[in-house]
Amino acid sequence: MQAQQKFTIVAAANLKVALDSINNVFKIQNPDINPQITYGASGKFYEQISSGAPFDLFFSADMDYANKLANKKMTASKVKMYAVGKLVIWSKKMDPNKAKMNSLLDASIRKIAIGNPSTAPYGEKAVECLKFYKIYDKVKNKLVFGDNITQATQFVTTGNADIGITALSLVLTPNMQKEGGKYYIIPEKSHSSLEQGCVVLKHGKDNANAVKFYNFISSKKAIAILKYYGYDTKAK
Repeated sequence: MQAQQKFTIVAAANLKVALDSINNVFKIQNPDINPQITYGASGKFYEQISSGAPFDLFFSADMDYANKLANKKMTASKVKMYAVGKLVIWSKKMDPNKAKMNSLLDASIRKIAIGNPSTAPYGEKAVECLKFYKIYDKVKNKLVFGDNITQATQFVTTGNADIGITALSLVLTPNMQKEGGKYYIIPEKSHSSLEQGCVVLKHGKDNANAVKFYNFISSKKAIAILKYYGYDTKAK
C-alpha cells in the first residue's frame, strides 16, 4: 500500500466543520493524500507564516491576511476568494429575531462574546456592525473576546457569555443545532464584506497535493458544502 502523502493546511476557525466535510470528500477521491488541517485565528496564522512557519496552504477568514502575504512574496498562487461568510447573533437565552440588534441591549445580557477583533476577522466585523447600529459604546464593557470565532461561540454554549456574534457557518453545524439556541442573521450592510481568501504558500510551491486541494475548493462538490453551511460562493 502506498504511503499517504501529507501536507499542511491552516484555516480560519469558522471553517472547521465545512472544511472538514470538504476534506472528507477530497480524501475519498484522493486516498493517497492526507491533508493535515489546523484551525485558529487568521491573524495568528498570518504572524506565524510571516515568521517562516512551514505551512503549505492558508484559508483565511478575510482577503487581507492572504493578500498581505502575497505582497510579501510569501505565496505561490494567486489569492482566491472561495467564500463569503455571514455574521449572526446567537443565544440560548433568548430569540434574537424578536429584538434583532437590540437583543444585545437587553437588561438580562451581562456578557457578549465576539472573536478578538485584532486577530479574528469575524470579531473585527462584529465591532463594525456594533458601531454601524450605534450600540458599540453601550455594550463595549460587556464584550468578552475569544482567541478565534470558535472559542467565542463556545463562551455562549458553556454559559460564560449570554449571547454572541458569531459565524452562520458555526451555528448551522450539527453540534450547535443540538444546543437549541436561536440565531439572527445580521444585515450585511452593517459591515464590510466577509470575503474569505485562500492561497498556496511559498512552502507549498512544489507540493502538487497542496495545489490540488487549492483547486478542489472551487469544485462543485466543495461549493455545495460551503453553501450548505451558509456561505455565499459568488465569484469575484
